[in-house]
Amino acid sequence: MRHTDLIATLALLHVEGIGDVLAKKLIHHFGSAQEVFQLKPRQLAAISGLGPQIVKNFSDSTLFPKAEAEYQFITDQNIQVFYYQEPNYPERLKHCYDCPVLLFGKGTLNWDKRPIISIVGTRQITPYGSGFTRQLLEDLAPINPVIVSGFAYGVDILAHNVALELGMQTIGVLAHGLNQIYPQKHKKYVRGMLENGGFLTEFRSTSNPDKENFVRRNRIVAGMTEATLVIESAEKGGSLITAHFANEYNREVFAVPGRITDKYSSGCNTLIKTQRAHLLQSAADIRYHLNWDIQHEVPQTQTKGVQKQLFVQLEESEQLLYDYLVQNGKESLDTIALDCQMPVFKVSTLLLNMELKGVIQPLPGKIFEAI
Repeated sequence: MRHTDLIATLALLHVEGIGDVLAKKLIHHFGSAQEVFQLKPRQLAAISGLGPQIVKNFSDSTLFPKAEAEYQFITDQNIQVFYYQEPNYPERLKHCYDCPVLLFGKGTLNWDKRPIISIVGTRQITPYGSGFTRQLLEDLAPINPVIVSGFAYGVDILAHNVALELGMQTIGVLAHGLNQIYPQKHKKYVRGMLENGGFLTEFRSTSNPDKENFVRRNRIVAGMTEATLVIESAEKGGSLITAHFANEYNREVFAVPGRITDKYSSGCNTLIKTQRAHLLQSAADIRYHLNWDIQHEVPQTQTKGVQKQLFVQLEESEQLLYDYLVQNGKESLDTIALDCQMPVFKVSTLLLNMELKGVIQPLPGKIFEAI
């Protein structure tokens, strides 16, 4: 981003009452954050979602000085900035309606066209969870996926460290600004993370690891990845919140089963029982569901028994998707939604209807092709 664009965007996000959804609405409608600040109060008041108090907050004289201070921090610390309208922004996260306008990163971050999964779980990881996580990553190492987690105690830090041991890139999504590390005991892992991955956050340098920030952090962990893997979890916890976001974003969710008497397997067992997660027993489950092993055409004997009907009537939106798949071949749900400029949830519904009509077929990993 240009200096002036970034300053204006930072200032917009400093306006009290303006969150990511509303900020993107304003930017989309008026073209840029700079244009938003050119509006007069009566023009702002006419915008749906902006009440009198938020309009008044635009006149806060500290907005641009705060933005300038944040820009100076970004420059001094060599922080990478990812803007949601630019190509370097995490591709899958763009599809989430509440994705951050800006992300700040540090390290050797590279998620472009890479398999990427998140691994989450309890802070009180057991030997069972630890052994499973290590074996899982060892089995996935030949595919070399990017491993995303929250840099917290327990499952998070184990996943990061095992990934580093295996030479896999790993990204810690933080619930605070890049001016600090939380928990402080994990500072010893920072250098390794920066050398093969790094850190990502939506929070400014003035933000502390407040409780509510961890929930916001979790939506990034879920949204930027192909799938979320819950290793161990009690009935309540942050990892279940991440799984909820993943389900909301139409991402795959996997959970490791455990004995019904194990406290830190109860959350995973519930996810599986309520069909909000796939049963995760080995790396083969992930490779199958995410389509990571399929490098060639699926034999006809392995495809679903869907028979194309003659003279099928397609709605206009269905015809658009069908023509797209005919032209492009196999494509993922997210790619179809992006290229056809439709929300993911709408595309998902249309594809289901088209499957029932016998004109497309689904493949593992939320891949679709025309018949």
